[in-house]
This record gives sequence, structure tokens and C-alpha cells, in this order.
Amino acid sequence: MQLGVFIPIGNNGWLISENAPQYMPTFELNKAVTQKAEHYGFEFALSMIKLRGFGGKTDFWEHALESFTLMAGLAAVTSKINLYATAATLVMPPAIVARMASTIDSIAPGRFGINLVTGWQKPEYSQMGLWPGDEYFAKRYAYLDEYTTVMRELLEQGHSDFKGDFFEMDDCRLSPRPPEGVKIVCAGQSNAGMAFTAKHADYSFCFGKGLNTPTAFAETAERLCQAGQETGREIACYVLFMVIADETDEAAMARWEHYKAGADQEALDWMADQGSQDKSSGKDTNVRHMTDPTSAVNFNMGTLVGSYESVAAMLDEIDTVEGIGGVMLTFDDFLVGLDTFGEKVQPLMKTRVEVASRPAPAEVVS
Repeated sequence: MQLGVFIPIGNNGWLISENAPQYMPTFELNKAVTQKAEHYGFEFALSMIKLRGFGGKTDFWEHALESFTLMAGLAAVTSKINLYATAATLVMPPAIVARMASTIDSIAPGRFGINLVTGWQKPEYSQMGLWPGDEYFAKRYAYLDEYTTVMRELLEQGHSDFKGDFFEMDDCRLSPRPPEGVKIVCAGQSNAGMAFTAKHADYSFCFGKGLNTPTAFAETAERLCQAGQETGREIACYVLFMVIADETDEAAMARWEHYKAGADQEALDWMADQGSQDKSSGKDTNVRHMTDPTSAVNFNMGTLVGSYESVAAMLDEIDTVEGIGGVMLTFDDFLVGLDTFGEKVQPLMKTRVEVASRPAPAEVVS
């Protein structure tokens, strides 16, 4: 089972809480996180894109780096780990994204991929005068379908004359092109998102669900498998979990309860209001999941809280779900969390025995 890290490109990571570690996003922080992940044998690192935060007492995500330029920098200071940048498709033309991807691939040959998002928070784009209107909510995957078609044609063939409702290419060209191609991932969980992923993506990301319920996402993985069968493509599912591990179950749970007690309600209210603006989509979208008040303090992502042994066992259990390709992790404190995971959790995982037993690179040991 592969492991990845959802690097902290926005301030305070993925805990909307006054009691959580408070930090700014910097290149140095994300370099340290990604290099630690590479050292511990993680297969990939992914960065999101966020153009406007949620405010509140913690200024949550009001401070954020840009994904492609960050990953270009990380490409130059890593050697093995795969890197995924997120394209804000409403403001980044597909031909430009294809050229940026080709450039980063030249820095890290065969290690770069693109995460495509449609955009759900209107103020991110309206602040720049680039929101296409609320009708976009209903047609965002039709837009993304054309976008990806253009981008794929350029990356794979070096040329596009695509004509559609949203894009018209006029002998558009790209060279050089990535010799091994560029992997595309998507995290859509709605029916439209699943259909798009099954048609275009190489991997799909989905949310884990609940507290210490590692296989509760199985229904989502099954839906993805069914969507893939309809297009004749196999799409591996990668599931997102937050890990809070400590010496004992009680110590880890005390930290989790402390974070929940400090929830930044003002920021959470802003997020919920933004999520309610989409009147077109159903209840199965990522946005509906993230803004559910049940555990909005960490976007309702699956949360594994416990001793090192407990967390390792729960991660191994994830691998029993059909269609799973791997897990993408977040931590309450990324630097401490990665060391704790690499040194105390991963060696206990049956699904990571080979990776955990590898000797550390000489430059890290020294």
C-alpha cells in the first residue's frame, strides 16, 4: 500500500482550531516535510491550491503558497518521491498548465503529476473578477472534461485543435513534452466527479470517514470501481486520513479532544456558508462532506487517533478494501508527526514492512 503526504501549503494545515499548532506556510517547511516523507519511503506528496481563506480567529488559510511553483522548487530538492501540483482550472488555461507540467517534469523526470479541481469557493475567483457565474456549479465537470481533453492532447501529442463549448484551440502546440507522460488525479466524489475521474484520471483521491473507522470509505471506492468498469479503465483509489499517534490511545485521544475544543467557529461558519452556495450539486460532493458540522474542525476527513500500534493496525485494515491503491496522510504537527510515523508507526505496519526495513540514505544518517 502506497503512502503520500498532503503537504501544508496553507497556514495551520488541516485543523481549523485555536488549540492546534499555528504556523505559516513556507518553502522551508514544505521542503522539510517532503524530504522527511521521501526519507521514510513515502511514494508521493501532493499540494492543494487555495486562493482565499476562511478568516476567523486563526486566519485559516488566509496565507497560502501557490502549488505549481512550490512543487517546482520541491522537484529540485528531492530525488525519488512523486510530486503532484493542483491546478486551479478556472484561472489557469490548460495550455499553460501543460507547459508548466512539462517544465517541472524536466526538473524531476517521471515524477510529476497534476491534480485537477473545478473550484467551489466563489470568493476565490470573484475577488479577481474571474468567477464565471453561479451557473458554473451545474456545468463544472463539463468544463473540466474539455479542459482535460486539451491538456492531454498537448502533453501526449504536442498539438491541439480542440473546439468545444469552453475552449477553442487554434493549432496550439507544446514542446518539449514529458517522455513518460504526466499522471492526472482528481478527487471528485459526486456522480459527475466519478464519471470524470473514470474517463480521464489515473488515480482518484477520496475522503476517509469517521473517527477510527478505517474502512468506512469502502462504498466510495466501490462506486469508483463501478465507474471505471463503465469506461473500461482501472482507477486506483487513494484515501485521505489524518493521523494523531501517541504512546497510548488515551494520550492521542486527549490531543484530538483538545483540538476539537478549540474549533475556530467563525472560520467554520465561513466555510459552511461557502459550501451552501452551490445549489446544483447533490449531497455526495466533497464540499458537502467537508462542511458537515460533525467534524468540520478537520474537514471531516477520516481520522485515526491512537497508540502507534493502534494506528498501524488501522492503516493495515485500509488495505483490505477492494480498489485501494494507497493512503494520503495529514498530521496535526507535520514535522513531529512524520518522524513519529516513520520511526514508530510504519515499522509496525504489515503493508509497509519492505519500506520500513530499508536502510536510511547516507546523507540522512550523517
